[in-house]
Amino acid sequence: MTDDAKPALRQLFRDARREYVAGLSPDARVALETALAAMLAPVVAGHSVTGSYASSGDEIDPHVVERGFAASAFPRVTPGGLTFHQCRWADLRPGYAGILEPPADAPQVTPDMLLVPLIAVTPAGVRLGQGQGHYDRALAALRRRAPVRTIGLAWDVQVTDDLPRDDWDIPVDYVATPTRLFDCARLR
Repeated sequence: MTDDAKPALRQLFRDARREYVAGLSPDARVALETALAAMLAPVVAGHSVTGSYASSGDEIDPHVVERGFAASAFPRVTPGGLTFHQCRWADLRPGYAGILEPPADAPQVTPDMLLVPLIAVTPAGVRLGQGQGHYDRALAALRRRAPVRTIGLAWDVQVTDDLPRDDWDIPVDYVATPTRLFDCARLR
């Protein structure tokens, strides 16, 4: 697979995700997100600065997972790239592309555990994102400073055996769906 395949794959997996979520009742969605949180509880425990994201549309919502660690950092898109800021959910405001993010004056922090959104992912942690490279650059910068555990959250329909990977693509350490947890390092 080549990098040229990424736009078509993004559309394919967005469509699959949208169709899957549209078929869920509100109760079924909550049950799946609760199952995801229960499965992830031992993986997210014990970190000092935990990061999450505000889901958009039919992305899996990290809210239930966050109850296990009280998210303290959220991403903000800046001219220099993606940065993480201490913020409460109630203080998030629409920012880049209408996605909720911390206000400009929120203190910048360095998370040691980070939930990561995605469009598609392999069991080995190769992640297909939105295509702007925000998370890949941010993860590379974070890992130059200190270790950070990364967990890609996905619906089961977003997991695939193979995705194109460029040199700058940073794989996640774990992939979690409501029914499966992959320790990606063991599969690389």
